[in-house]
Amino acid sequence: MDEALCRIINTLANKNEELQNFLDSVDSTRTGLQVSSSLVMSELEVELEKLSSALEERGAQLRDIIKEEKQRKEAELERQLSEGKFALLSCKELLDFANQTLTITNEEEFLTVTKTTIKYAFRLTTRPMVSENMSQFTVDFSGERAGLQRLNFLPVPRAPEINVSGCLVHDNSITVAWQPISDAEADGPIERYELEYRKTNHNSSPRATGDWEKICDITDTQVTISGLKFDSLFVVVRVRARNKAAAGDFSEPVALETKAFNFGFDAATAHAELKIQGDTVTWEPKGVKGHDARLRGKENKNSSRSATPSPSKTAGGRAGRERFAGESYTVLGDQEITGGCHYWELRPRADWKSLSVGVAYRGGLGRFDQLGKSSSSWCLYASQWLQTSLAAKHNNRAKALDWPLPQRIGVYCDYDNGELMFVDVDQLRLLHVFKSRFSQPLIPAFTVWCGGISVATGLQVPSFMGNFMSTNRGLPTDQ
Repeated sequence: MDEALCRIINTLANKNEELQNFLDSVDSTRTGLQVSSSLVMSELEVELEKLSSALEERGAQLRDIIKEEKQRKEAELERQLSEGKFALLSCKELLDFANQTLTITNEEEFLTVTKTTIKYAFRLTTRPMVSENMSQFTVDFSGERAGLQRLNFLPVPRAPEINVSGCLVHDNSITVAWQPISDAEADGPIERYELEYRKTNHNSSPRATGDWEKICDITDTQVTISGLKFDSLFVVVRVRARNKAAAGDFSEPVALETKAFNFGFDAATAHAELKIQGDTVTWEPKGVKGHDARLRGKENKNSSRSATPSPSKTAGGRAGRERFAGESYTVLGDQEITGGCHYWELRPRADWKSLSVGVAYRGGLGRFDQLGKSSSSWCLYASQWLQTSLAAKHNNRAKALDWPLPQRIGVYCDYDNGELMFVDVDQLRLLHVFKSRFSQPLIPAFTVWCGGISVATGLQVPSFMGNFMSTNRGLPTDQ
């Protein structure tokens, strides 16, 4: 009874603390609103003062331009008026002279005077330059008026709505789409969108705290996030709009399921001369530092070969019951495959001499067994020791593959249909297909001698595997 009462009291105390935090948050938001609104009002007053000053300055410039234009036109009109008055006076004098000419009775003298009068009459001809435009003035305020009308108060944009049906998860990429916000809904143009995403294993609590990855300056209503490692069950995404003034609230978070096969190396199974570091396995024989270039390249006094021992003469120490030993430089994954389709990749690192990648039954693989030497393991074997070779191995049978050594090997396992495929990822080449009826849980298995390998997990089955699944039926396979 006391224990139950204590739980109730603790629950009430937690609720009281949550309510207090909520009230503090509301009060802080209200204070922030008051401060922000006062700041905006102050900024508005400053901008209006600047606008008024700019209008006064522009008005003074326009007044000076109008005065100059008025003076120019008045001077031109005065000039034309003066010339016109002078021409009118001359015309009157010439008219009087012409009237006097009419009284001449001598025909020869009359013709001489007439010619002189006509000559001076042509010289009095004027070309008026006055037009209606000389008395017109126009000031265009349409651009300024349109600019003032474009001044808007920009509230914070509302939260967008993620279009779940338009979201796509494929090839370790996520495409997120959302409904656009119109300018009318936002009371102004939306300049860009911002998206945040994070990984989680809980679909029921997408609002849980955690670090968000951000993608800014998105101008479209969708974005693709590429090159992800799907090492969680879900990726939660949210988006918000931003106008010139501020960013709005985030949309409701949406959890997108990201199915992929994740595993690490089971260090308890690793051969004593294999070093595990994250997603990398390195061969480091006891007594020889495999990464020291001087020791690797040191020649034996009695031999022209490198001091690096061959895989048939290097022994491993026993460090645990499950640890591989002898010449089996092997390490297993820490996750089993009991159904479905799975995919992972392997990359050889520098100075490697031989490696294997495949799957095995944990219970059927002995501590001294090498991959592909029994019916309990299937693998792709590559070697650069003495000669270059690539082969598929199972049940102590090897099939040589006529293909260069890949720099990136993809492994696809369809447990339910009994298919194990190996692919040269860079060349998109199907190397080999094993077909079998798997009767026990499978586990990823790796062997490395000299150098090292790195393994990429958290990968979805790539879309290009669909081409191999539809065409591999005519390829030779091993049981």
